Amino acid sequence: MGQLSEFPEFNRAYNRTFQPGRLTIGLISPLEAYTIGDAPTMERHIERAQLAEKLGFSALWLRDIPFNVPAFGDVGQMLDPFVYLGALATMTKDIGLGIASAVLPLRHPAHVAKGAASVDMLSGGRMLLGVASGDRPEEYPALAADYEGRAARFRDSINYIRATFQDFPEFEGQQGRLNGHMDMLPKPDSGRIPLLMTGGAQQTPEWGAEFGDGWMTYPRRLDAQEQAIDAYRENVRAVCSSDKPVMQSLYIDVMATNSAPARPIALGYAAGTDFLRDHLKQLEEIGVNHVALNLRYNNADIEETLYRLAEEVLPHFTAAV
Repeated sequence: MGQLSEFPEFNRAYNRTFQPGRLTIGLISPLEAYTIGDAPTMERHIERAQLAEKLGFSALWLRDIPFNVPAFGDVGQMLDPFVYLGALATMTKDIGLGIASAVLPLRHPAHVAKGAASVDMLSGGRMLLGVASGDRPEEYPALAADYEGRAARFRDSINYIRATFQDFPEFEGQQGRLNGHMDMLPKPDSGRIPLLMTGGAQQTPEWGAEFGDGWMTYPRRLDAQEQAIDAYRENVRAVCSSDKPVMQSLYIDVMATNSAPARPIALGYAAGTDFLRDHLKQLEEIGVNHVALNLRYNNADIEETLYRLAEEVLPHFTAAV
């Protein structure tokens, strides 16, 4: 099913990363391999982020994982995403800076709005804010949060955050009241920050299509992914005059031989760059606008892998402009 003709205009990162009918490629931090149950070393993490930007990757994505839950098996980059993005904002110039995704029921929306707007100002409009309802129930008691009530808290957080983008807003919700006599500063660089829904976020598909500024999802078989994207965009058409982007993650282990056949791994593939290029082209054809590559299971040298991807895969897709 074809896409609508355009995406809404937001900030610099959104407009560069998401383009109708085209696919861009980003990376998920940390840019290193580490095994299940282990923490990453974060060695050369700033230098690798700068290299990713130099090579033309469109965005760098961080995880929001407040606690190490061994059953979950992944601590991400460990650093608080807003603090880390603040550092990356000062050390990079053009690459999009995203959170995939902030767990709204575990954070007060005022703090999320303040952190996101601060990163957006420091980076010159490069903040991409993924939002989620959370998938680790163990974290909720630690923060005195109601796991069963996370759906309503998620909706309330979305409305609260968007209210703070206005001048002296008036808003009343379950997490607080903004009385119109005080303001939150700074404002986002371009006036608002895109909020990208992750999965279903405990909401109906219709609600996600209307109130999100795009959709983050996980890898599926190509036919199943195409059906999911078509269903999302059908819901978007019912409530919006412009299209909205779709992005997904993909774990990869880049083989030494370009023509190496693909072997499935968790949420991705071990394969040569020929297969990866062709697979990404297929994702572009079914309507995926951005793929965030995760190198956690990559067995080759990370810098070497980034250079190979830049030379053998990136030239076939939309470059950051």
